[in-house]
Amino acid sequence: MDIASLFSTFYFRLYPVVASAFSSKIESFVKMIQEASSYAAFFRILVAVFSGMDPKFQPESSITYQSVKCNSDCNCDKSRVQCIYERQYAEMSSSRGVLGEDILSFGNQSELVPQRAVFGCENEETGDLYSQRADGIMGLGRGDLSVVDQLVEKGVISDSFSLCYGGMDIGVGAMVLGGISAPSDMFFTHSDPFRDGNSPYYNIDLKEIHVAGKQLPLDPSIFDEKHGTVLDSGTTYAYLPEAAFVAFKNAIIKELDSLKQIRGPDPNYIDICFSTGSSNVNVSELSKIFPTVELVFGDQKKLLLSPENYLFRHSKVRGSYCLGIFQNEKDLTTLLGGIIVRNTLVTYDREHSKIGFWKTNCSEISERLHRTGGSSSSSGKDNSTVESPTTSAAGGSSRYALPGEIQIGEIRLDMSLSINNSYLKPRINELTDFIAIELEINASQVRLLNFTSEGNSSLVRWAIVPSESSTYISNVTAISIISLLAEHRVKFPVTFGNYKLVQWKVKPNSQQPWRQKHYSTVILSIIIVIIVGLSASAAWVIWRHRQRNINSYKPVHVAVPEQELQPLES
Repeated sequence: MDIASLFSTFYFRLYPVVASAFSSKIESFVKMIQEASSYAAFFRILVAVFSGMDPKFQPESSITYQSVKCNSDCNCDKSRVQCIYERQYAEMSSSRGVLGEDILSFGNQSELVPQRAVFGCENEETGDLYSQRADGIMGLGRGDLSVVDQLVEKGVISDSFSLCYGGMDIGVGAMVLGGISAPSDMFFTHSDPFRDGNSPYYNIDLKEIHVAGKQLPLDPSIFDEKHGTVLDSGTTYAYLPEAAFVAFKNAIIKELDSLKQIRGPDPNYIDICFSTGSSNVNVSELSKIFPTVELVFGDQKKLLLSPENYLFRHSKVRGSYCLGIFQNEKDLTTLLGGIIVRNTLVTYDREHSKIGFWKTNCSEISERLHRTGGSSSSSGKDNSTVESPTTSAAGGSSRYALPGEIQIGEIRLDMSLSINNSYLKPRINELTDFIAIELEINASQVRLLNFTSEGNSSLVRWAIVPSESSTYISNVTAISIISLLAEHRVKFPVTFGNYKLVQWKVKPNSQQPWRQKHYSTVILSIIIVIIVGLSASAAWVIWRHRQRNINSYKPVHVAVPEQELQPLES
């Protein structure tokens, strides 16, 4: 199915840990952590300790910024002039600052126009918020200060949003603000917004956990203690009540008794880690080593967890992996963080109090979402466009499918580079020539269409066109070019950093050979010539027949009209 057709166009790309974009009128873009259980959005400003990746937001430089004045609905500063906020999180990090209002922009690939919104201007942070170097947190929980609630209140989106986090190796994902057309195999489970009064959390009705097809011996009520089971995109890992964690840990260890258990990467924590015995094990092979896990909800719907949904890579020992599900200390709440929904599209349908899950390739969705609603199929076959991301085949190889043998007029390539725009700009011609050499084509065939900045990275769009001596690119050549780039068999000089082919398209050749382009004209001309020829032949036959009648022999007894004699001229 066409993934792009599922979505509205109000979306962000999500990157590992940090995500999305904010700007005031001065276009100060930032990266943010997505926090589904938090209901406020905050951004760093220039008056305190912070460690964000991008330039800090400067309220005094924005002509549209307004501070939120002290009122009965907020906490006020000591002078009671403006509203302040303070947020503390489970891992003991915190953020505090003042509330402000400015224009929120959603990126150049979204059709959602900029909107005024209230957010937190941070001037102090501690803990993981500082060390993660994100530019802020975007609160997606239920509450008046949630960005989602503010947009819903303005009537610009429906009361729904979706998140899709990338996998263990590829961290790019997407966020959709507004409703989507759910895939046919997406399943939904109930989420009760009134479980704890007017709760900001997204609860789900977890009943069982299965490891390698076997149910853990647990009373289902264990997942309903305190806040119940909370789905929280802002938490990296998953946390279970003590009894549930012990049962889960023991089941995993039993299934992996043939693997060597090793120390974790951080001596301050007692991690449960396993060595696979090979330094070359990739994510696609983990399911051959580690068991599958299933979460079973109250309606008996099951969410299948592959190994990347409960493991994290050991940072010091290659080929080793650790459990990303921990004991929630003495807290009885079950907390399911982002690791659980890697490569899973999660739809928070708040209007209908349900949450949907769909296993998919989140990186693929991220790179195709911008075509949602903006691309329509042409009824003309010659003008159609074939576009597809790469997909993993069995064994880890990649395949690139084209619909039959077509004469290709253009290969369009979107490439992400890990260098900023200002560094790339004066070197773009050098990069163009390098790509031509590596792909073994003429430099005139490589055309730069556009390049834009994405934080500290750049997104470059190229077009590969036929050579001057040819009218099209063959399927074999196109697949070769795409696979070389997608599989990183083209090695860029270190000056251009790392690259990733995020999307490709092929367009059929619009310049058809002369005989195809003028086929109907030629046929019509031939028909006309044949008709004219037949008409001429028929006219000639009739004329000859008349001539015979005029000069035919007359018998002697037949009366012949008398001819008048003409006088002779003297």
